[in-house]
Amino acid sequence: MGGRATDLNAIVRPRRLLLPLVFISGMASLGVEFGAARLLAPYFGTSLYVWGVLIGLILIYLSAGYVIGGRLADRHPRDEVLYQITAWAGLWIGIMSPFAIRLLLRDVETGGNTAGRVYALSTAGSILGTFLPVFWFIPTYGTRPTLEGFGLALVGVSIAGLWPRRKLYASFAAAVIIAWIFLPSGIKPPQVGQLVYEKESAYHYIQVVRDGSKTELILNEGEAVHSIYDTQSLATGGPWDYMVVANSFRPAQASEVRPNDIAILGLAGGTAARQYTAAYGSGVQITGVEIDPDILDVAHRYFHLDEPNVHPVVADARYWLDTQARQYDVVVMDAYRQPYIPFHLTTREFFSEVRDHLRPGGVAVVNAGRTRTDYRLVDAIASTMAAVYPSVFLVDVPEFSNTLVYGTTEPVTLADVEHNLGLVSEPFARDVAQSVLSDGRLRLSPYHSQVFTDDLAPVERLIDEIIFGYVTGR
Repeated sequence: MGGRATDLNAIVRPRRLLLPLVFISGMASLGVEFGAARLLAPYFGTSLYVWGVLIGLILIYLSAGYVIGGRLADRHPRDEVLYQITAWAGLWIGIMSPFAIRLLLRDVETGGNTAGRVYALSTAGSILGTFLPVFWFIPTYGTRPTLEGFGLALVGVSIAGLWPRRKLYASFAAAVIIAWIFLPSGIKPPQVGQLVYEKESAYHYIQVVRDGSKTELILNEGEAVHSIYDTQSLATGGPWDYMVVANSFRPAQASEVRPNDIAILGLAGGTAARQYTAAYGSGVQITGVEIDPDILDVAHRYFHLDEPNVHPVVADARYWLDTQARQYDVVVMDAYRQPYIPFHLTTREFFSEVRDHLRPGGVAVVNAGRTRTDYRLVDAIASTMAAVYPSVFLVDVPEFSNTLVYGTTEPVTLADVEHNLGLVSEPFARDVAQSVLSDGRLRLSPYHSQVFTDDLAPVERLIDEIIFGYVTGR
């Protein structure tokens, strides 16, 4: 009898772990999904389409897993088979629920109750797996530790279920541990230069790269530079330089008019704020809005964002604009989750809110990306701004694939802007003004096509089409 009791205990004990296994597997499946999104972000971004493809594939894999798992459970209704499958986790994650139902099921009459408990636990685990990686693991520990942690939880409960056969599966446990030890660290090497800082924040994959005298802020897939600090040159040749002459886009003035208050939506490393301070001194008050506090920390540590006239704010740009009443001479919009502009910062409603926060004669500036020949995003932004502002102007940045779009609160002619640019006296700003006037870079916007609204702003699809056209040479 003693031997028989021991055999029964060896059978019953692993079965007690089936429901915890379902809970852990539900949690792990969502944890893996969010972790996968973070792994994709440095290479493909975090657009609506990336999330759509990821969620769709996860659902396909889960559906396939339910079918395959159900058939396996009928053919091999033994708990050790399930524990072996779940120990290999990721690839087979969709098999867990139907297999556990078959093992727990004792008779048809209790089948509904059994299935209900299993799916309820799986769903509860999925809920936990949604919140834990987003609000705790990824921002605190990073993508790799998050995936390893959820995988380890799943492996742990699987090995516990296999413990009565521990001698047989000791080699498997050793293999898992060795694999984790020798997995490569880091996420993505920089394309050029020396990586001096790397972090995954709640919003971005952040890299700080040093290339000679330049320190550059790279976000997500790394196809654009979001900030530059050069120890040997104030001028960057980038769009930030051309933001400092925005106050010239007003009716012709008798003398130079310098801005007093600037709002920068998308402060990043603070390059635009530093350029404005260099051009007009510490008397110009700059409010810089940045959604990611970790980027502000990087700005202070590596990009010398220490000017006393710059006042950083951690907030979503549009929410911040809606919740304060101050007006500005210039509002700069440079908020990117490369290569995308958040859709709610490209609409007629948003540009109307910006206009309401500009003083008479004030100017709205948007940094829009493009290729050498494809101006569709510039077209969309300028067309939408033309529905709000009396005059819209364009300036191409010669060394970058960017065009700055300027919207004015008063009717302004090309001659007015050229006259005002000629009045700019500060050396750095004067050099920028002369660059704007050269080679026909300054022009009135010819665009009056689709106007983006809060209801319809297909900016991500448009940018994807631009990228596809660039890659394929169309």
